Amino acid sequence: MLTIFDCDGVLIDSEIISSAVTAEVLNDEGFAITAEEVTSRFAGLASGEMEAILSEETGLPVSGRIKDLIQAEFDRRIVHVKAVPGIAELLDALDGPRCVGSNADSAYLKRALTSAGLYDRFKPYVFSAGEVGTRQGKPDPNVFLHAAREFGVDPAEAIVIEDSFAGVTAAVRAGMRAIGFTGGAHSWPGHAEALMEAGAETVVRRHADIVAVIEAFRGWDGRGV
Repeated sequence: MLTIFDCDGVLIDSEIISSAVTAEVLNDEGFAITAEEVTSRFAGLASGEMEAILSEETGLPVSGRIKDLIQAEFDRRIVHVKAVPGIAELLDALDGPRCVGSNADSAYLKRALTSAGLYDRFKPYVFSAGEVGTRQGKPDPNVFLHAAREFGVDPAEAIVIEDSFAGVTAAVRAGMRAIGFTGGAHSWPGHAEALMEAGAETVVRRHADIVAVIEAFRGWDGRGV
């Protein structure tokens, strides 16, 4: 059984950094928004989708300059990113192939996962949605379907670990089973409910619980290997 991990908010505690930086820059540029709103509304989406939504809602263009400011400050802070607690122990205990499927670009994924001490646990199977298959990001299933093809696995025999509505939606659209994860530092009230609404079969707060969930999945609905 193939296990596919989202990166930000599942493997590394970067979503809280991203949301804080995004909110700070947007407020400086006249967009009133909190870090909590950024997280609950836009976590898991590609940056272009957030920009389009904000522009439509406010009538103000989210310029390339704003995007560059967000990226520059995020790049400065991401060097201090840490792994989500428990992920190393989970990877030690997990059987079968695993990979990363993310909306982030591959250069960022290598840098961030290396900073957190996790890149070597997955390389070379670290997939960026914008660089594989149809180049479509989540909630499109592209990156997850690409991963299944790379491993020669039926999508129904893959499990996705996701912390975002968009990511869980992508997993469901790919025909995969999704475990929602709310153990990142950015989690908010209603997070678990949002993931279940998107189609997660269950939600966990600790990586330590995931092996047991995967084992349970093997016997549910006749699926699994």
